[in-house]
Amino acid sequence: MSDSSDEQVRAGEDAERPTEPDSEDVEALRKQVEEKYDFEDFGPADMAEMTAEEWDVAFDEETWITGADLLDRVERDLRSRVATRDVFARIERHREPQHVLAYSDEGYAVVYPDGSVEGEGTVLRDVKPTVALCSMDSYEVPDEVPDNPLPEPDAVPEGGGELGNQMLQAIAGVQLLAGLAMLGGALFALLDVFGLGGPGANIEFLVVGGLAFIGVSLVLFFTVANARLSDKFRAEEYRDRLRAVGLEDGERPDFVPELTPEDDRESEAD
Repeated sequence: MSDSSDEQVRAGEDAERPTEPDSEDVEALRKQVEEKYDFEDFGPADMAEMTAEEWDVAFDEETWITGADLLDRVERDLRSRVATRDVFARIERHREPQHVLAYSDEGYAVVYPDGSVEGEGTVLRDVKPTVALCSMDSYEVPDEVPDNPLPEPDAVPEGGGELGNQMLQAIAGVQLLAGLAMLGGALFALLDVFGLGGPGANIEFLVVGGLAFIGVSLVLFFTVANARLSDKFRAEEYRDRLRAVGLEDGERPDFVPELTPEDDRESEAD
């Protein structure tokens, strides 16, 4: 009787004990994850789509980079992304206490040596994938990055597509001249000037074609004007965002927390 009860207890313990995943299954899942996600261009959307099982096989805890090395890699990678306009944020590296601070006019993110991240807004969304990637030794971080990837507000140009605008203007000018020439030919044919009003003259074709060319030229001129106006508004909006993150007065936005050594000791005590 006692033997059967012992066997039942052992069976219950075996049932409660979690089964470890087979190494072949883990390797197969890791291969699927590598094929499914592009870790060279890993972003917030990929991070949200990834399941807990996929995360575990993609990021091996034993090989994660932490500490000051992680913060150095995060700082360089974020500065590179800011320089290429993938991320809009001001990046600060602090030693006391150790952390990387990224903030814009719409949010902030604080990265700690253990890889944890806290913050709010779009900056937090952009920084989280960067921290995950920089934690992996296989991920290559740019070596040379600018110290100040954000430009000064006054250095922002009005627009960058001036060559394209000039080409559209040239095409629109040719279209306008062609349209006016066709309307002029129709008028001469109608008045029988220079012998253009003969039986072979197609006045309707000249009028319709001339109006079509003029219409196309007006559309192109409007497109150029709209593009220049849009570039001007975008440039001014970008300048306002640069001013909001303190590039002129050196002041951070009010929602960005101040992290001091005293705050760090208090958090450790808690």
